[in-house]
Amino acid sequence: MTTRLRPLSDADLDAVFRWERDPAAVAMAAFTRADPDDRPASDEHYARVRSDPANLLLVVEEDGELVGTASSFTMEGDREISYWIDPARWGRGIASRAVALLLEADTTRPLHARVAAHNLASAAVLRKAGFREVGAERSWAAGLGREVDERIHRLD
Repeated sequence: MTTRLRPLSDADLDAVFRWERDPAAVAMAAFTRADPDDRPASDEHYARVRSDPANLLLVVEEDGELVGTASSFTMEGDREISYWIDPARWGRGIASRAVALLLEADTTRPLHARVAAHNLASAAVLRKAGFREVGAERSWAAGLGREVDERIHRLD
């Protein structure tokens, strides 16, 4: 399997929207838009993210096929990463390969990542990439409409 990252294009947005509204994926990620079915809100989000040159927004391709996104951005003074893999492809190591490539693309250190405490697979991806848990908090998860325990990870 060959995994690569490339910049997000307008042609990718339909697939990204489809993945980000999958109920199982929203439940796992938790920290999503309040209404995952709101396409205008999705498009507005990606337009805003893409307009900031400090943001790195990439898509993940596996053997030439679009399978996810990977990004880095600055939030509250910390450089953070995030990723989203097509739920139909979970459990195949794609997230681990994508994060490894993202860490080559963004060499800022430290890097941070946040994960819902119940998302054990994502926490495992971060540990495999060298992140360590450095904190926890309870935060509002708009996608679930309630507070959720969140783990904060850091890569030095």
